Amino acid sequence: MSTPSAPARTPAPPYYAVIFTTRRTEGDRGYEAMAERMAALAATQPGYLGAESARGADGLGITVSYWRDEASIVAWKQNAAHQDAQRAGQQTWYADYQLRVAKVERAYGKP
Repeated sequence: MSTPSAPARTPAPPYYAVIFTTRRTEGDRGYEAMAERMAALAATQPGYLGAESARGADGLGITVSYWRDEASIVAWKQNAAHQDAQRAGQQTWYADYQLRVAKVERAYGKP
């Protein structure tokens, strides 16, 4: 999974963050290709605002995707190709995972 070179540029709040924390299993088994495909597909979805990802050498990874509203998140979860990737993740790529959805009320950083 490629990592962004800078933080995602999001609009003024409110908006939503989907925080996906994972611990990978050993070996790639098609993971990188699917991660790239899902990142590209997510970026075409209505309401998508951006994403940030990082993975440590120990296999722990965090991807935060940003969305305009909850309806956009639900639509992404229901995307057929994304559902295929979710199943593969549960069966093959993730030893453990947690997904959290949060409403961003405030945001600030270096202009």
